[in-house]
Amino acid sequence: MPVPPAGTALAGGTNGPRALRPFLDTVLDALTTGAEHRAGPLPSGGPATVTRAVRDACHPLLPDHGTGPHTALRTLVHTLAAGAADPADPHCAAHLHCPPLALATAADLAAGALNPSMDSWDQAPAASALEALTSRALAALVYPRATEPDALITTGGTESNQLALLLAREAAAPDGSATEPHRPARPLQVVCGANAHHSIHRSAWLLGLPEPLTLPTPDGILTPDTVHTCLANLAGRTGPVLLTATAGTTDSGAIDPLPALADIADHHGARFHIDAAYGGALLFSDTHRSALHGLARAHTVSLDLHKLGWQPVAAGLLAVPGPATLAPLAHQADYLNADDDTEAGLPDLLSRSLRTTRRPDILKIAVTLKALGRHGLGELVDRTLAAAQTLADLIEAHPRYELHSRPLLSTVLFRPTGADDATLATIRRTLLTDGQAVLGRATTPTGLWLKATLLNPHTQPGDLTTLLKLVEGHTPR
Repeated sequence: MPVPPAGTALAGGTNGPRALRPFLDTVLDALTTGAEHRAGPLPSGGPATVTRAVRDACHPLLPDHGTGPHTALRTLVHTLAAGAADPADPHCAAHLHCPPLALATAADLAAGALNPSMDSWDQAPAASALEALTSRALAALVYPRATEPDALITTGGTESNQLALLLAREAAAPDGSATEPHRPARPLQVVCGANAHHSIHRSAWLLGLPEPLTLPTPDGILTPDTVHTCLANLAGRTGPVLLTATAGTTDSGAIDPLPALADIADHHGARFHIDAAYGGALLFSDTHRSALHGLARAHTVSLDLHKLGWQPVAAGLLAVPGPATLAPLAHQADYLNADDDTEAGLPDLLSRSLRTTRRPDILKIAVTLKALGRHGLGELVDRTLAAAQTLADLIEAHPRYELHSRPLLSTVLFRPTGADDATLATIRRTLLTDGQAVLGRATTPTGLWLKATLLNPHTQPGDLTTLLKLVEGHTPR
């Protein structure tokens, strides 16, 4: 076989790994030099400086004649690393943006090289079997008493929540069948808290549903009495209802009172969805899993393993207690899941997602689960939540800081004592522009707070002390 021109060798086949190996050395070297160039959690200088650096390094991005594969790879990977927000840095703590495990990242490389497309069995024979086994094992954590729990692999909480609303809408059809082209005379009404993820509202809009009824959450969580009153008032005045709860809000990591809300949903005949994209990983932890009591009573549950699961993006799931819940997604395209092929035993993958082409994101998840086990992942969860408690302790002991509340997950809200909202926003932006720290912001009934979302299980107390010193150094006296 003739040798392909430089840069055009394929990653698959028996010769693929040999072609890939020298590029790995180039990538790893460029990741190292880029991180050394950045020398912190974020590049300094702000958006204009970063944009200029990327433009200068890449220009011209589409030359008449290429620079050669190693030069292009080294240049762009170095540039991306030098201009990255690095979630592995303990001072990069603004978002639910985890540092992925090296193990999972290596598995993701294999997924990219093999490139299975998870929309028909003949494109992904082993990957489809692995996805079925792994998704069901994870669903069994959510629904331990269910006979056939299942889960769909998604891109994250947004897609999972969208699917949950879609399944609720279709289940509300007059005969409960997704195959019928009609809809109930009165559409599904979503009820959520003000603490709900924004994707609940966007999904309702995308699906043509009424604007969700948004209940106040002055303490950061849904109040059962408020929910009961709302559902009682809706009785007889509206169509089917979907109550959504949150197990780990993006602002503070708060968890709604799941058992009480499940009781209320049952009492009023409402469907129940729990967005546990953040807090769902507590299922791995023997220490903290009791905080999710009531999770198994939901009709659908959103999970994310690219948060407290340390997976490269994307690694989301929507868990359900049984395959019948997923029937509304049934779809047939002759070139992907012809009826006679399905009857002959070829698995139908098209009916397990709204997407057609999708990556085998299950591989990195499966490798991590098998390598670390539930207890290994639970230990990482415990260490991360313990770091949040340590940060809260440091804040409470500091004379110039105030703590919003003790953290339940790994999010800590705090602010310099007496700082107004404008000052807090300026402190955060200054730290970003200087590349010293990446902190988030959260608005509560008591005003604006700085938000530290800890997702690095290897963060040390000294890292947290330094983080507070960085904030203090930018606080006006």
